[in-house]
Amino acid sequence: MRTGIDILENELIEKYPQVLDTLLFDHTTGKNIIWATDNYEHLGESYNYHSQISPDLITGDYGSIIMPRVHKDKILQISRSKEMAEVFTPSWICNAQNNLIDNAWFEREGVFNAEIVLSNGAKSWEVNVDKILFPKSKTWKDYIKDKRLEISCGEAPYITSRYDSTTGEFILVKNRIGILDRKLRIINENTETEAEWLKATIDAYRNTYAFEWQGDSLLIAREAILTTFIENYKHQFEKEPSLKNIQNIADVISWNVWQMDGLKSVIPDSCSDITEITEDLFGLKTAQTKECNGCKTNNVLTHNGNYCIIKDWDEKDLLTKEIEKRVRFVDLLNK
Repeated sequence: MRTGIDILENELIEKYPQVLDTLLFDHTTGKNIIWATDNYEHLGESYNYHSQISPDLITGDYGSIIMPRVHKDKILQISRSKEMAEVFTPSWICNAQNNLIDNAWFEREGVFNAEIVLSNGAKSWEVNVDKILFPKSKTWKDYIKDKRLEISCGEAPYITSRYDSTTGEFILVKNRIGILDRKLRIINENTETEAEWLKATIDAYRNTYAFEWQGDSLLIAREAILTTFIENYKHQFEKEPSLKNIQNIADVISWNVWQMDGLKSVIPDSCSDITEITEDLFGLKTAQTKECNGCKTNNVLTHNGNYCIIKDWDEKDLLTKEIEKRVRFVDLLNK
């Protein structure tokens, strides 16, 4: 896959067969993720809000319709900001906020980089090139297994900073500041063999989560997180990872980066009004329409939509005998 910010689906499906299918899959519905936006409906019925995104809709002649926000038409950017509160954060802000998390975790500042102001007034960072040292009570494996979540992730700039989402500037692997970028740096510094690296990377991916409403942004996020794996592997071993390893990472991503209405914990717009028909002793039928109770009362626990399912990779499911347990995201909110 070429170096650049725009990951082309035509290249993805040609170079890594079946991987695009995995990145489009929704484990809650057992179908594909939906568009969840009207931005593409002019292309036909298959591009309507509730339609699934299938590979044929975004490859071939349509191989460039999904693109990062920085490449979208300015009018469309404004429209999405107004309708869906879609605001993309500059990388220096992502870095500053991720630094706050790590300052608390490491109990010291400046672990990965120092925040700086350039001569032109722009804010940036200077990477700490020394090997990262850990507190006495923690190890590098504790760090990569620390569970972290980006909410309403858009193109997931807090997870991986392949490019600045506001300028489109590509960022080299060694200079990245995302949650997953930092975990991969730790792995690069503390593993020696390919097998050890792959095992630790799977752990890092399994403990990094994100969700997003709009299907196009979700796919871009999933693709970026997968490409981050490929780029780090090549950076570390100077060769391409095997298709099997790419597929394994893609499967984890399809579980951990999912489509969801963050306020309701359900698939976007999956709640519905239910019409009940009652009949009295004389055969007179009456129809009564009831609004989704969760939507009516603003109770996240009582929606009638499809509650999103993710995996707890650390816990076995004793009922189904699966190695990892499937859980409703909403049930985690009360733990």
